Amino acid sequence: VHVSVKASCVVACMLPSQSFLVAMQKGTKKDLFLTTPQKPFPCRTLILSPTPKKQFSSNPTEKLDLDGWKNVMKSGMQEEVSETSESEKDSTLAATRELVEMWRLAGVFVPENISEEELKTLMECSTKSSKKKYLKFLACKEKLKKASKAKQEKRREAKMERLEKAKENGTSEMKNTFLLKFWSRSFDKVYNWRTAQAMIFGQPLVFDMAYENYMSRREMENTVNQLMETEGWNRRAVDPFHLHYCNLKVDSPYHKEFVKRYGEAWDNLLVTVTEQSHTDVFPRDKLIYLTADSPNVMKTFEHDKIYIVGSMVDRSIQTGLSLAHAKRLKLTTQRLPLERYLQWEMGAKNLTIDQMIRILLTLKDTGDWMEALKFVPKRKYKAFSDESVYSKYKTNTQSRTKIF
Repeated sequence: VHVSVKASCVVACMLPSQSFLVAMQKGTKKDLFLTTPQKPFPCRTLILSPTPKKQFSSNPTEKLDLDGWKNVMKSGMQEEVSETSESEKDSTLAATRELVEMWRLAGVFVPENISEEELKTLMECSTKSSKKKYLKFLACKEKLKKASKAKQEKRREAKMERLEKAKENGTSEMKNTFLLKFWSRSFDKVYNWRTAQAMIFGQPLVFDMAYENYMSRREMENTVNQLMETEGWNRRAVDPFHLHYCNLKVDSPYHKEFVKRYGEAWDNLLVTVTEQSHTDVFPRDKLIYLTADSPNVMKTFEHDKIYIVGSMVDRSIQTGLSLAHAKRLKLTTQRLPLERYLQWEMGAKNLTIDQMIRILLTLKDTGDWMEALKFVPKRKYKAFSDESVYSKYKTNTQSRTKIF
């Protein structure tokens, strides 16, 4: 080994059997030659120390904290990546907005105002035709909103004109009556009271929210629309269910869409929302999964059971998806007796979520399949079967006292 030194230093070679020190005095440049034996050493460590020989110690040197260094480097890289991703996202949004403006100038039917969320949804569209279809949908939606606002303004103006004419003629539009007006606010109080009672004493009805990975964004939005209608029908029912939204993860696409639609009313909604599965909340022997692919036909409505409805809008009709999900959980499955009571004409036997809640509410109150299946779309069946079949399979429901 050849070492050239100008300043004063100490060179130490630590060998397994011996160690020696060589000190160089401060002065002119000198050469130092270290000759090692021909026999290879199992371990050698070369230590250069700027301290004099008297202050030199054979303690091991301090080790560098590689983990801390790696964390510092990773954090710096993450900050750089986040900054670059945000800048790229902003540039992509700006480019998409410019594309919409260009299509507007070219005569394409696009909305006048488009939000940032709608731009993000537009960016997810893979083809040019799908982007134009989505923009056309937003434009039609915006046009309907403007038309409804215009109608409201016309009604308000017509009402003001009637009041002014009544004042000029000296007659009052309001007439005396012994009947008190029942305001819609009072209706809401009654409905909310019934729903609150159902959350304590009512029969549970579960909506399984575990299908968001099998739907597109448009299908998920339609599902949320149907669930909002379902909650409204249940709240206005005489004897409502206790609704449970199971498998609803926080900050999931389902949850974000619900918060977007309901706003601040989401936290005050009279519905039990949980991230747990229905098998963790209720006894497994009480659960019945309603699916159109089940081999078991539902004969009567059982008030001591807990029915589960899959929350999914399936435009492509993925056959057997809910049935496979129920079989994995080892749950009892049933399907509505549509073939027994209806002369089915065309289309799949899948029903929307709001149609299911109306059928189940009618079965719960009356037990009459003829009344319940009136909510099946008439385009799907030709006619009802004989009434004798209905009277044969009509459910005998127990009379229940209802508290208003």
